[in-house]
Amino acid sequence: MTNAQKIPHVAVLLAGCGHLDGAEVRESVLALLALDQHGAAVQCIAPNALQFHVINHITGEPVPGAQRNILEESSRIARLGQCLDLAQASVADYDALVMPGGYGVAKNHCSFAFKGAQADVRPDVAAFIKGFFDAHKPVGAICIAPALVALALHQTHDSATLTLGNDAGCAAALGQLGQINQNTPDATQIVIDETHKLITTPAYMFDDARLSDVWVGIERCVAEVLKRVS
Repeated sequence: MTNAQKIPHVAVLLAGCGHLDGAEVRESVLALLALDQHGAAVQCIAPNALQFHVINHITGEPVPGAQRNILEESSRIARLGQCLDLAQASVADYDALVMPGGYGVAKNHCSFAFKGAQADVRPDVAAFIKGFFDAHKPVGAICIAPALVALALHQTHDSATLTLGNDAGCAAALGQLGQINQNTPDATQIVIDETHKLITTPAYMFDDARLSDVWVGIERCVAEVLKRVS
């Protein structure tokens, strides 16, 4: 990147910290690494609100009575003081949006994990995502995050092509939301919807994916997002 080239400013929307109740840590770090390698300036963002629940990542079971804050947990990934409260974020300040996955996306940002196509979405999250599409700014969605995109687009009766890997149940839910799921064979793949400037990659939708394959898909996704920054 030369000094004459614009440095893209990218919002990275996080959902906590931990793949069972927050943002998938590996996907988040790999997305941040890819953005850094491509010379982007990054701002991590998360809602200042409680998680749906807290999961013990040894047993996989909910922790009774435990509460954690999405912004505080996301700051574990972003580092001290470097995660912005979504309430203070403006789409106008960014050239693109990237969203790592993790069950927190489907539990904290929306209820897709529990209700599928009948899920609701946090209004602030939906408005932030739709703001990028309204402004024709590129969006990258990783793992389960395309489901959040699908819910946001469904609210405006818009339809896009995206991928949640080859999960038949998720694909059916996307179809109910008026979206088109394009099956992908592994975590290295990406799907590009040029009309919406939307790039998606399945990552750990394939539970047994190699970390190196997840990296390939995320790096490809990020590269294509940045190519579309105007």
